[in-house]
Amino acid sequence: MKIVLGEDILRISDIKELGAANSEVFRHQVRESFPPASLKAIEIDLSQTEFVDSCGLGALIAVHKWASSHNGNGAVPVRLLNPPPPVQQILELTRLHRNFEIVKR
Repeated sequence: MKIVLGEDILRISDIKELGAANSEVFRHQVRESFPPASLKAIEIDLSQTEFVDSCGLGALIAVHKWASSHNGNGAVPVRLLNPPPPVQQILELTRLHRNFEIVKR
């Protein structure tokens, strides 16, 4: 996993899988990377993600909730970029596509 903080966007990429084995590490690393200054968005690139389970979905929800409550200027949108069809299907089946901005580039 790669985390890069731009001027006002936290970008997370190179996620091969998001599941029970690494969901806690994912949560921790994203929280540790969250800057004290306000952000405009968090972008999580899922284009390389081959597997997401319930723990991975829980990690995405935790990041979303944390971002919504830890910004001085209001909620920070969490964008999920380029989810492959199986991941998109899981997001739709669980109705989480309503909580996140899904962006296909």
